[in-house]
Amino acid sequence: MSRKQNPNRKKAFKIWKDSGSLLKPKEIAEKLGITPESVRKWKSLDQWESKLANAKPGAPRGNRNAKGNRGGKGGPPGNQKAVTHGLFRKFEPQDPEYLEILDMAQQMDPVDIIWYDITKGFQRIIWAQRIFFVKDKDDMTKELKRERPGEYGDEYEWEIQFAGDKYASYIKAEAVVMREIRGAIKQFMAISSEDDERRVKLEQMQAKVEKTRLEIEKLKNGDGDTEDDLIEDWVKAVESGE
Repeated sequence: MSRKQNPNRKKAFKIWKDSGSLLKPKEIAEKLGITPESVRKWKSLDQWESKLANAKPGAPRGNRNAKGNRGGKGGPPGNQKAVTHGLFRKFEPQDPEYLEILDMAQQMDPVDIIWYDITKGFQRIIWAQRIFFVKDKDDMTKELKRERPGEYGDEYEWEIQFAGDKYASYIKAEAVVMREIRGAIKQFMAISSEDDERRVKLEQMQAKVEKTRLEIEKLKNGDGDTEDDLIEDWVKAVESGE
């Protein structure tokens, strides 16, 4: 049994269309009382831009934009209309799910793509902890690598990873992912709009990190509040949601 579509999905598109495609996901979300993420998702999945473009009427008779176009030829010689993301589509794997993902990705806003990279990077770090988890310095992983019959019985080859090896692998992998996340955050901050709530969250987070760094520097230099005062201030800030 298929899940019933959210009625706000069509309403969101209509609001966006009636605004002349000027309203942002956040503004549409406020009108419907839903999250901006839902509107962004629907905009990508339902290909709003394509729907709006296909719904527009053709050029009126005598319009100079149609000059040189004999119909069905994709425009006059040299026209770049056909040079789109679908140019090499026939060379892509023809798996339906693969093509569906490809179409969705091509309709996504670059800002959303970068935000997806940020969240996926963080997800990889969390997931890696389950794989690289080291209980203590005596934690050792022993896995059978190869087994073959021998003249005096079966021979076994084992692969052994000691705690230090596993932990070093995790630290190295985490450092690589964190570099990617930091780079993606810089890109996101550079191209996202100032009223994007995701940008606001990142700016607040960066401000808190900078504030904490400065307070620690003051503490090291013997200035400012004591460590107990800083902890008390931090607890109050968390409780108040600042």
